[in-house]
Amino acid sequence: MHDPGLGVIQRVRSYVLKIPVDAPESDGTLEWDTTTMVLVEVWSGSASGLGWTYCDASVAGVVDSVLAPVLVGRPVSDIRSSWAAMVAAVRNIGRAGVAACAISALDVALWDLKARTLGVPLIDLLGRTTDHVALYGSGGFTSYDDERLREQLGGWAGAGMHAVKLKVGRCATADIARIEVARDAVGADVALFIDANGAYSRKQALGIAGAAVDLGVTWFEEPVSSDDLEGLRLLRDRAPAPIEIAAGEYGYDTAYFARMLAAGAVDVLQADATRCGGVTGFLQVASLCAAAGIPLSAHTAPALHAAVCCAAPGVRHLEWFHDHARIEAMVLDGAPKPVDGRLRPDPDSPGLGVELRHPDLERWLTWQSEVVA
Repeated sequence: MHDPGLGVIQRVRSYVLKIPVDAPESDGTLEWDTTTMVLVEVWSGSASGLGWTYCDASVAGVVDSVLAPVLVGRPVSDIRSSWAAMVAAVRNIGRAGVAACAISALDVALWDLKARTLGVPLIDLLGRTTDHVALYGSGGFTSYDDERLREQLGGWAGAGMHAVKLKVGRCATADIARIEVARDAVGADVALFIDANGAYSRKQALGIAGAAVDLGVTWFEEPVSSDDLEGLRLLRDRAPAPIEIAAGEYGYDTAYFARMLAAGAVDVLQADATRCGGVTGFLQVASLCAAAGIPLSAHTAPALHAAVCCAAPGVRHLEWFHDHARIEAMVLDGAPKPVDGRLRPDPDSPGLGVELRHPDLERWLTWQSEVVA
């Protein structure tokens, strides 16, 4: 039963920002020079909640035309029924991809709104299991030269990150040389992760794993396509210890994650609350991982994930992704900052503890709209 004192959702506002990267970026399968961030605000009276996703601008259209009409008038307190209503509303357009990202952003905003209305931090509303989450620095794009690679990864290591990750997948020979540069930059005591974004064939990935283990690599993310569950299982079984196989960042619903776990495809499952259904979806994935005895790692969007990672059981770490950490610091007041390789949600501010920096949005804003009761 909902609490009538919390009110109802009265309006939903969406923004699309296109923000240039600070240097050209690429991974094993893609190149980009801008990042699109879609933000949503959900209002009840004078209180608002904020959520966001990193996806195509078409997310805002789904918010406006399909999801906001479902939410307006619903009780602020009934987040899970609102989530179910949004999932039902996208049946005919398909849940995966753009629709899932729209649901995710709105679900985060609903949780933020409820926590703000109650005057408590989101971490307390969810129920904390810890007050911090470990981070690993993530960037090392294939477009970087050796100097930039050393500067970025070495900087994270010097700032206290216990692990860093670089992108691979463009050229196997060049990738091994880049891993050598990375190892030299961070020293022997920092864990080294690699991420191929599904660029390798199975045999290529096995070859890379065999060479990378000698350079102290302990994590191999998406060595093959995340849709190739047999290939991931093959890599998990045959990659030399202590390399762990990780995947899951492209999961949009719990069935996807359940299949990956049932296939024994990963040592560590990844989930992204900006894609997998927001806070509600992320907690569902955490429950699956707990039941399977597999650790969970949060993918990117650190300011959004900080609180839910501290509430979900079995979260090993959170990705401090260069793009998103930079953007969130640019558009959000109160975005948390790493201390000794860890991220702590603000224990005193209500909700997520961040505020949209409205005066600074105009330079990147390409779309803004609102649905009102």
